[in-house]
Amino acid sequence: MELSFLRPIYARPGPWASVYLDASRDSQDARPALDLRWRALRERLAEQRADPATVAALDSVVRGHDPMAGDYGIAAFATDGEVVLTEYLSAPPLRDIAANGPLAHTMPLLAQRGEQVPWVRVLADRTGASVEGVSAGGVARRAEVGGGNTFPVRRVKPGAWSQGNFQRAALTAWKRNAGDAAAATAELADLVGAEVVVVAGDTQARQMLAAQLPARWQDRIVHTDAGFRAAGTDNAALDDVTVQAIAEVATAHADAALDRFGMQEQIGNGLDAVVTALQRGQVENLLLVDDASSTEQLWVGSEPTEIAIGPEQLTALSVADPQPVRADAALVRALVGTDAGLTVLGPDEAPELPDGVGAILRYADASTPGRTDG
Repeated sequence: MELSFLRPIYARPGPWASVYLDASRDSQDARPALDLRWRALRERLAEQRADPATVAALDSVVRGHDPMAGDYGIAAFATDGEVVLTEYLSAPPLRDIAANGPLAHTMPLLAQRGEQVPWVRVLADRTGASVEGVSAGGVARRAEVGGGNTFPVRRVKPGAWSQGNFQRAALTAWKRNAGDAAAATAELADLVGAEVVVVAGDTQARQMLAAQLPARWQDRIVHTDAGFRAAGTDNAALDDVTVQAIAEVATAHADAALDRFGMQEQIGNGLDAVVTALQRGQVENLLLVDDASSTEQLWVGSEPTEIAIGPEQLTALSVADPQPVRADAALVRALVGTDAGLTVLGPDEAPELPDGVGAILRYADASTPGRTDG
């Protein structure tokens, strides 16, 4: 998982107020229910001595956000009277959260957001295609392709005048329209760096389109007969196929990360080793088992690499006033500050990972914990 979108948070010293809120609008009493949930979170922030101006800024975001249909959530992070980052969640958070402390509580956002796999989806018919895609940074792009060959697009019934010529002309028109759609699809796929290309719609049109995509995209194509391009069509089944294809790629990435970690043997294994590696900027990618109930703490200073198991180590490094924080909050800040990545795992994905954490290292030397020569 790429974490650069969190940089605006870690560019500010804090303290931070972090909230996660179910903002669903799926019933007539949604607004009163939202107000009640938000009032409870405000009270929790007040109990934690959050800055009133910061709570007021969050209030403006929660009450003034553009509502979405159905079930969803909001995550917001604020400091010094300003909301620095707000994200809509595609589903309500597992529980509403209000936290005030030295570091932003970003782990629930990362666990729910998941890896942002860039993708493209094309919905084709015989006259063109609708193409959409999303980059790893979450930027959405769309294109409508109206094929330049509009006559004839239907083959005539048997026995019609010059049937063979019309049949060939129709196939030629479909193929040219599919070529235009394939060019637009490849262009958008290049733009977003797609790892998945879902091709849907009219069977023959999508087959022609897929066949004309450049070779570099052929092994990323997912074919589906779900979805139609006609206006007003319910494409929920196509959405399900797209989500499944993206999830499979994300799972493959996690498996690859676990394989790379295993090849390091005991290097970067466990919390002590990970903290030492982060202090030295050695971590390329962190494997972290998500545990919302964890009470594990680390100590931090003002800089991302000022992270330690206990305060004594930071004091020895002349760090003024070390602060205890949630371990996952400290780890995420260190990752962002050293341009490292994150792979979030479920408990069943890495049952033998010591302390639920491990690091794939950029390099290892004689002083790297766990390193043995020979």
